[in-house]
Amino acid sequence: MEEKKTYQEKLFNQFRLSERVPKDNFYRRLYTGTDLNFLYKTTQKFYGSSGQKSIDPIVFFKLCLVGYLENISSDRKLISH
Repeated sequence: MEEKKTYQEKLFNQFRLSERVPKDNFYRRLYTGTDLNFLYKTTQKFYGSSGQKSIDPIVFFKLCLVGYLENISSDRKLISH
């Protein structure tokens, strides 16, 4: 079962992570320059309609991309990164 992730920033003591990331950050520029919505249609046939909800295809792709670009081979290291 494919699930679209809607991102809402969590506020904790008026702290916003997006304000702390520099405007010229590589990943911020990559995010604004790419449209990954095609992944929903491309991966739809691989998702079932029953069972537990799975990870959003765009989130999974971004995790794989960061792991590749940062040369991180471990899932635990990737999550902590």
